[in-house]
Amino acid sequence: MTAEHPTVLIAVPPKWAPHWAVPLSELAPDLRVLATGRDEYDPRDVDYVLSFRPKPGLLKSLPNLKFVFSIGAGVDGFFADPEYPKNIPLIRFVDRSLSVEMAQYTVMHALIHYRQQRMFDAQQKARQWRQEYIAKPARETRIGILGLGEIGTMAAERLRDLDFDMAGWSRTRKDVQGVKSFAGAGELGAFLARSDILVCVLPLTDETRHILNARTFAQLPREAFVINVARGGHLVEPDLIASIDSGHLSGAALDVFQTEPLPETSPLWTHPKITVTPHVAAISHPKIAAQQLIDCIRKERAGKKLDNLVDFSRGY
Repeated sequence: MTAEHPTVLIAVPPKWAPHWAVPLSELAPDLRVLATGRDEYDPRDVDYVLSFRPKPGLLKSLPNLKFVFSIGAGVDGFFADPEYPKNIPLIRFVDRSLSVEMAQYTVMHALIHYRQQRMFDAQQKARQWRQEYIAKPARETRIGILGLGEIGTMAAERLRDLDFDMAGWSRTRKDVQGVKSFAGAGELGAFLARSDILVCVLPLTDETRHILNARTFAQLPREAFVINVARGGHLVEPDLIASIDSGHLSGAALDVFQTEPLPETSPLWTHPKITVTPHVAAISHPKIAAQQLIDCIRKERAGKKLDNLVDFSRGY
């Protein structure tokens, strides 16, 4: 960094700020690092913002803001701000480790369901030794991935290599070896009809919001299983519970929710056929994110093209 001491404002809950403030200060000592809720600052001094879900109106209040860096792969938290200044570039955090962790989570829960591990957990608790269950061949289990971007493709490839019958659905046609591609609204029904396990890794946009609903579930095969690692906004939670309770769906594994943290009163916590995890499928590594932000600042100050820019027209 130069001696001008560019200023980064970290806009996250105060208790989280040190996770990024410390590596930023270590990697770029000339960088001035501030945090909302912790430090006083003049809005005119802020050059860059690092955030995930900034308070609505915050970004608009910074007159000299040059770009915003998202510490997550998803950027729907920024679009939730109706006053986001669309002339300010928004940069996504992109790191292979996120895709790997999301693929791990997906494979783990697909296998837990496929191998009926929850049933064996119950048998262990009851001290029952039962060997009646024999899993059908993996190639006879059809898994569908909603969203064949980097994360969805990696998950599909890992499951394909475990011999599952794989397909993916996306906005446009994809070419992934061993994964049948469905594209567009016109092919969604056919994709759903062949998905014994449905995995959602879509970006959250106006078009994909509430895509996991009663109508979608009704198009899945009976006893299908749902895994959502994308965003809580994709899922209509009461529809999922109703579809499971009716016997049409066999269960679900959820890492994301309409309201986070998940309220203690939510029936999802105690539903016997739903697994809940607290949005931990993949966690951005602060040091890697800090280095990426520093690299972006150097490029911006040198007048170079920035990578991983969000397309506001598409929502990701």
